[in-house]
Amino acid sequence: MVVTAKTKWLEFWQRLGVQNSPASFFAELEARYSERYRAYHNLAHVMDCLAEFESARSLAHDPSAVEMAIWYHDAVYDPRAKDNEEQSAGLAAKVGSEIGLPSSLNQRVNNLILATKKHDASLDRDAAVMVDVDLSILGREPQRFDEYENQIRQEYGWVSDEAFAAGRTAVLESFLARPVVYSTELFRNKYEQQARENLKRSINKFKPTT
Repeated sequence: MVVTAKTKWLEFWQRLGVQNSPASFFAELEARYSERYRAYHNLAHVMDCLAEFESARSLAHDPSAVEMAIWYHDAVYDPRAKDNEEQSAGLAAKVGSEIGLPSSLNQRVNNLILATKKHDASLDRDAAVMVDVDLSILGREPQRFDEYENQIRQEYGWVSDEAFAAGRTAVLESFLARPVVYSTELFRNKYEQQARENLKRSINKFKPTT
């Protein structure tokens, strides 16, 4: 049976135990993640992150906070903007208040979404899980990684090839320069080696030919 995003949302809503109807909140998320310029940062990405999180749920101190952060971390996404994470965190906080989630949970969700801005896993264990889930794409098989890279290029279609190559190289090199790409042992064992191979290959692709 194919599990849809709506099904996953309803399951999450039940775990939260809130009384509000989930339909309107999912409809808003679905509309946002379906914006036409999203080639990668869409519901497929959210579903992929949720699937990765299932294997790491036991590592989370507050799995509800991590799961809500996954749902909302790219809810606001404009490739030209610099405050997508802040805007997404604000939307999650607004929803959290409307459905009566504890302020402490809302704050944790806020922190986890902001952690994805620079993929900073240092805050706590949940941030490490959240960031590793978000970066899991880097360690996928080469064909999927290349597809991801092409999707990112589509989202930045308004940027010249030269500027995109420079900016993308800087991003990829920043990940490669880390002592480890993944902060949790689970994701390191699963993806670290392949992620480094993918990153090196992609960086070399952007280098000018002589």
